[in-house]
Amino acid sequence: MRSIGEMARDSGLSVSALRFYDGAGVLVPARVDPVSGYRWYAPGQLDESRLLARLRRAGMPLADIRLVLAGWSRADTDLVRNLLQGHLRRLELGLSDARAEFSTIRALLEHRENPMALPRTATIRSAVSAPELAAALDAVRFAASTDPELPVLGGVLFDIEGEALHVVATDRYRMAVARAGVDGHGGPRVQVVVPSPLADAMRALLSDDGSVRLTVDGDRVVLETGDRQAAGRCLDHDFPDYRRLLRLPADRRRALVDVPALREAVATGPVRASEECEQGLSVLKVTADGAVTVCEDGDDGPDDVAVNRDFLLDALTAGASDQLVLEFGAPDAPLAIRRTDTEDTFSLLMPVRLGN
Repeated sequence: MRSIGEMARDSGLSVSALRFYDGAGVLVPARVDPVSGYRWYAPGQLDESRLLARLRRAGMPLADIRLVLAGWSRADTDLVRNLLQGHLRRLELGLSDARAEFSTIRALLEHRENPMALPRTATIRSAVSAPELAAALDAVRFAASTDPELPVLGGVLFDIEGEALHVVATDRYRMAVARAGVDGHGGPRVQVVVPSPLADAMRALLSDDGSVRLTVDGDRVVLETGDRQAAGRCLDHDFPDYRRLLRLPADRRRALVDVPALREAVATGPVRASEECEQGLSVLKVTADGAVTVCEDGDDGPDDVAVNRDFLLDALTAGASDQLVLEFGAPDAPLAIRRTDTEDTFSLLMPVRLGN
């Protein structure tokens, strides 16, 4: 028998994913200890878990995966082949439709003037506070995409305007924004997308005091401190208009939370299964006295918000404070996580609609 940790190591699925598939009834452990709740898997379930991981990477819906695993276990190869072929046809049709839509969008962009297009050929040289830039990168780096299909989001936006450098990262499901002060830039607003590895190299140069020199020359960006520098080319893509995404209604509920206590409640509390989120969801409720709690399964109400549990834990850590403000809107509106000492550093998490 394999423990859930051993199963995760050998199958390529995370522990949280295995818990999710158990809750969804897709890959149920052979045994669950009634006292400790530990999950144990039979030797034959390793092949099923590896097959499951491949099918999910291929984007097959869980309903079809259940049938594939059932056919696999009873050696019904015809059923498995038919399900695989059907999913492949759907992928091919979806890809064809997506290419057609993107061709249309490109044609529209070519004929429409984009007021957000910003100069990239300008050369700017600015002094940036090292601790402010370090804190800003720490606050947003977790939200950068790792999806190779979305190269524009695989970096950190440096948005320089006036005496402010805003750094922004997003993977479509979450977004983080922070600010650092700059001196010496009196020209027009300039945006560059710094690849994530280069942003990490810049962060490694930053100390707890002093300032560093930031130079943007066309598509090349350089950060210098003393005799050391991190330099490279920017990503040749336009970053989404993040300012438009920040226009949230004013009548949102705000709750001050004790971050260590909430982290513990989220990390150890109930996790809701969802086909849209393999890691599982945490459902948050604001009580009558203004406290934020994690809902038990089936105990959620119409105003509660469900978010990716791992994303929520990352955002709470990136907030770098023992107290943060959680800002709630409608259940389908972004959850904002804000610092108490500044309005310029915050993150947004996109909610996941619950099945009920």
